Amino acid sequence: MQSHDTLPSNAISPSPLPRPGRTEAEAALVEHYPRLVRIAHLILPPALGRHRRVLVAHALAQKSLAGAAPSRPGRTVPAQRGEAGPVLAWLRERVVAAALRAAVHPRWFHGRHPLPAVLGLRLFPRVGGDDELALESALAAADPEVRAALALRVLEGLTAQSAARLLTAVGVSSADEALRTAERLRATVGAPAESLLRGVEFDPCSVQARPTDLLRRRHRTRLTALAAVMVFAASAVVVLARSPESAAPARVPPATVLAGAADAGLLLRTPGERWADTARVDLTAWPARGSRTGDTALLSRALDAWARGADGRSGARSGDRAGDRSGVRMTATPGTPTTPPATPVRLLFAGRVDRSSVVLLHDGGRLVRYAEPLTGGGDAVVELARADDADVTTGAAVAVSRTPLGARFLLAPWIDESAVRDLLRPDVPARRLPVSEDGVTDPVPLGPGDCSRVSALQVRSSGRIVEDHSFLLADLGELAPAHLTWTPAPGTGAPARQPREATSAAGLAAWARSACGLLGLRGTGVRAVNRWEFARQDLPERAGRATWTCTRVDGWDGRGRVTVGWEGPDRDRPPTPVRVPGPAPADTAACSRFGQHMLAGTYWTAPSGVRYYLAAGSRALTSVTAGGAVSATARGPLLAVRTNASGAVRLTGSVAGSGELRGWGEEERSSGGS
Repeated sequence: MQSHDTLPSNAISPSPLPRPGRTEAEAALVEHYPRLVRIAHLILPPALGRHRRVLVAHALAQKSLAGAAPSRPGRTVPAQRGEAGPVLAWLRERVVAAALRAAVHPRWFHGRHPLPAVLGLRLFPRVGGDDELALESALAAADPEVRAALALRVLEGLTAQSAARLLTAVGVSSADEALRTAERLRATVGAPAESLLRGVEFDPCSVQARPTDLLRRRHRTRLTALAAVMVFAASAVVVLARSPESAAPARVPPATVLAGAADAGLLLRTPGERWADTARVDLTAWPARGSRTGDTALLSRALDAWARGADGRSGARSGDRAGDRSGVRMTATPGTPTTPPATPVRLLFAGRVDRSSVVLLHDGGRLVRYAEPLTGGGDAVVELARADDADVTTGAAVAVSRTPLGARFLLAPWIDESAVRDLLRPDVPARRLPVSEDGVTDPVPLGPGDCSRVSALQVRSSGRIVEDHSFLLADLGELAPAHLTWTPAPGTGAPARQPREATSAAGLAAWARSACGLLGLRGTGVRAVNRWEFARQDLPERAGRATWTCTRVDGWDGRGRVTVGWEGPDRDRPPTPVRVPGPAPADTAACSRFGQHMLAGTYWTAPSGVRYYLAAGSRALTSVTAGGAVSATARGPLLAVRTNASGAVRLTGSVAGSGELRGWGEEERSSGGS
């Protein structure tokens, strides 16, 4: 592994990312502080000790601002949230670089950077069970570069390519080896690895406090008292010497920030028209709406319920409402941390919806919905969902209520029109959806669950944000509905690999054939779903035309799942999934901009009873070869061969300039751009 000895002793490895202004960097650090501290904490060696490891992690995150450029005077526009995230990426790179150096050379860091001052207390994350201890032991035995790779892949959800680029940028010479070792470590731990690393046992922002050696402290009492008097006297002189106008605002230490995050008086509130004049059109541009945004008692109960639920005290009382609240029920979508907020959160909505008082909050990476009954007893409910990549479309609506009549949504302020349509009936016009003055919709009917109706929101954004277009949102039972897109088949005049909104006649017709597949995605943390028609094939014996599809499901956790399907001429029949050897991968780059080629095959029986093997690839393939039970070669992306075989077939395709492409589901696959 890389020793980092070549790095200068007084600097972090140079970054190709542009230096942001200090104001931008500080805003991003405050917003993403918990995740940056968690990255540093995971990279640092457990040998530091739990207390010092927590303090060093906080110090590393705070010191990442040191390289920011001086802020220019004038108006500063926050960076657009999304895939680029240059300011967050810059901070993340500096934190990773500093944590690697501190892990390899602890004296280098401790001798140059003071740690946050904590007097009389020892801080440490909560102690976990056997699984957490086993993971901690495995991490302690791994190299710092491996822990960094694991943090980038699991905590940050970066692709292997992005993680390798970052590791290389901070001076890791064997980034690929570190990533492979991290994947082996992740596989050894198994499926719980992500949930364990996101738990409170590995969270340096949610810590427990214990006193230091009390007997030793008694001997230091007099010296401490004398020092306190001297500090007080010096502080008094400084205060008297400075005028109020010249006094700079005090910086709040992290421990105080954690306590202040539960203060309703510190909730962030975006101005009402900010969304129409910002380059960051996402949840941070939502103004606070609803009839109870000034109800401090309700807002305090919401924040308190979040904190109590995160502490695991589900039976704890949630507030001061006449003693009729029996507890707090907390739910979270997969991969969503339930920890309390580390900084003051943003208020999106507070008001009465149906028979509940509802509060919507956003902490920069998560959406939180709190609801309590207006009358009678019953539990308060706290729902959490990830929203760290929300944008114009995926941040366009949030569920505020669910009843037997349907789900109500709070629409983004940039939504001008809203309607409901049945995805299974593309020829039926969408029905207008009434919206209240606060932006809350009428109930959107829930589907019966038997795929006789699949409802979706069809909304249009305002021309004031220069994004005047309509798009589809599917309610999958979570706080944020999923964005539906499609990519037309070759020969339709569409550029290669360009997903588009599915509100056109062709897009609606395409989704009518895949809509039933959405029912199996409910409650799985879905951000967006794209249907890519990567090939169309004329069937033998003039039996019609088949469509090959790749449906990609992108989650809020950064992972992507793929289902490859084959649709015959009978459009009333659902798509037939292409079978693959073994289980489908839980995370893949296939059918994304990082996996732009596809090749798949299946057996098919013609109406005459003759059996064929069919294969199809995306538009860039120049030839297809089948081996195994079927042996054949065809020029171009399509293959059809008559056969009586029924065994496994190995497919290989050629892509100009990119080499060889394996068939979908095989272990090895070449990849390249188009």
